[in-house]
Amino acid sequence: MDAEKRKVIVREIDHWRRSKLLPEHYCDFLLNLYVDEATPKPASLMGVSATSVANSNWKIWLVVMAVIAALALSALNFNSFGMPMQIGISTLFVIICYGFAYRQFTKAPVVSYLLCGVASVALLLLGLYLMDIHEVQSSYAYVGYLAFCSVVWLFNGLVGRMAIYQLCGWLGLVGTYGWLLLHKLESPGWFSLEISWIPVSIVLIWIAWLAHHTNKQAAGVLLLVGGIAWFAPEAMTFLVDVDMTARVIQLSFTAKLVSAGIALFLFRKKWVEWVM
Repeated sequence: MDAEKRKVIVREIDHWRRSKLLPEHYCDFLLNLYVDEATPKPASLMGVSATSVANSNWKIWLVVMAVIAALALSALNFNSFGMPMQIGISTLFVIICYGFAYRQFTKAPVVSYLLCGVASVALLLLGLYLMDIHEVQSSYAYVGYLAFCSVVWLFNGLVGRMAIYQLCGWLGLVGTYGWLLLHKLESPGWFSLEISWIPVSIVLIWIAWLAHHTNKQAAGVLLLVGGIAWFAPEAMTFLVDVDMTARVIQLSFTAKLVSAGIALFLFRKKWVEWVM
């Protein structure tokens, strides 16, 4: 078959894909049959082909422009809205971004990751902004909202199998736990910090072991977060004055680093199976 006929067939398959005449995986299979080095695939940007843009209907352009105008006007007049409307607009924006992210997950993973990132950042920043303009003074409200955002990030990371959002969610929850410790413990000492963090690290690693049979990605993230929690007591000494000398901190960190290295070496055949 000559190159010209291949180009015609590839354009036709691309039309079938855009018109939903055939399932996505059938179109991919047919493209693999007819596309070679001399017949490149249809040009696309972030999952949108050039032909689909060139042949798009004027109604689609009208809807896109209307959505952009609505978002711009909402952003420009955001402060003049009442609090319920501000919350509603913010929630709707985040939900729409997450919704489109999941719709594009199989077709355009890059777009999906980008939209999830926009939604996750917007969820955090819009909430903090609303609390700031409405003069919320309680630090517990801010930390509680961070914990809520972390749960949302973790949930979306697990559902979408996106490790970066799982990691952000776990780190947000671990940070919330560390903040609560600093506010509950008066003049924390070495023993109180260690006894507060070591069980958390062990529990996270244990959950990673339980999860590796069904979700290796989540197990790998949990193993990493468990390792971070293992060294959290020493890290907290940079944030607050604690009742312990610098020598004790250094010895504690060195001992835990050596013990972690030995454990990783001895059980390397086990934990490698969790994450690979």
